[in-house]
Amino acid sequence: MNIESAAINIIKRGVELDTKKRYTEALVCYQEGLQILVDKIKSENDESIRTYLRKKVEEYMNRAEKIKKLVLQQKEAGQFHEQVNIENNSTGHSYKTLFGRFLDEEVQYVVVEDPYIRSYHQCQNFLRLCELMVRSCTNLRHIELLTSKDGKSENDQRQWFSYLVNDLLKYRVNLIVKYSETLHDRQITLSSGWIIKIGRGLDFYKASENKFCLGMYDMDLRQCHETTVDIVHSKNVKQSYG
Repeated sequence: MNIESAAINIIKRGVELDTKKRYTEALVCYQEGLQILVDKIKSENDESIRTYLRKKVEEYMNRAEKIKKLVLQQKEAGQFHEQVNIENNSTGHSYKTLFGRFLDEEVQYVVVEDPYIRSYHQCQNFLRLCELMVRSCTNLRHIELLTSKDGKSENDQRQWFSYLVNDLLKYRVNLIVKYSETLHDRQITLSSGWIIKIGRGLDFYKASENKFCLGMYDMDLRQCHETTVDIVHSKNVKQSYG
């Protein structure tokens, strides 16, 4: 019953997220848990267990379908809003975990607004985001970054961006960097309509104690500063940025 236990744990997490109205995250958990149960049914010889598992699959599949419809209705009405509260010192909040589910083949361009993509580690955060987008968004062709200049090491900042521009071109992605001295907003806007607003911007991870520790490269293992992530959907994104 270990496989079923793993599936149930994932589905329980889905129910917990569902209760908190974090519907798109809940949907991911339901789908993962259901796939495990469906695979288990195929290999199970005991008919009573198969019947029990089919009932569970039907139950959670129905809920997953309801969530899909609910999310669609909220998107159409311009009322979709999910919020994730990241607690101080908590882990499990890589960019992929937080909003990777929205990075898909629908995304053709991304606009990142963050005044603090200036110092080395902040530019590294942006690099991690670019890596995730290139791997996840198969039709991505354009990234626009709006940030502010680093008065102390402006030349380094520009050089880091130039490296990234050249590398992204290898994947047929154009990166355009613009600067603003009055920028305060921190958000990531996807051409598919999803908008991710992170209170602290991309730089909400705490510095690693040393170069040889867990969380140095796997950001799900890195401790975080307290912040809030708001996810909304707008049908007007294409008109605004297209």
